[in-house]
Amino acid sequence: MATSHTIYLGELRTENEHIRSGQKLITDAPVDNQGKGEAFSPTDLVATALSDCMMTIMGIKARDKGLDLTGTTIETTKIMSSEPRRIGEIVVEFTFPKNNFSEKDKTIFEAVTKTCPVALSLHPDIKQTVKFNW
Repeated sequence: MATSHTIYLGELRTENEHIRSGQKLITDAPVDNQGKGEAFSPTDLVATALSDCMMTIMGIKARDKGLDLTGTTIETTKIMSSEPRRIGEIVVEFTFPKNNFSEKDKTIFEAVTKTCPVALSLHPDIKQTVKFNW
């Protein structure tokens, strides 16, 4: 079964539907690539998928350990390269709410971010910079 269904709406915009849930999202080309920049661009989604995947993997580990990461925020920055135009770096910065995590827990959470499927699927030329504000 397919994962998603996409329709091109014209003017460099797509509408995407997640088949299982019916949830939809729009993408737009960014302003610096002839688009309107009124929605996530495809490369924005790649960068955001990396931070979401890392958070999900940490959430699984936290749940397994009886810990709670609710309220954690993530700032994701996509840095484009040229010739060829591509994602050159993704900076993911986690800020955790006040907690009593041990140094061991923090080390484990930081380590599991490297095991997320998106991180492992990205081309090795894409620099992944991850910061943790405990």
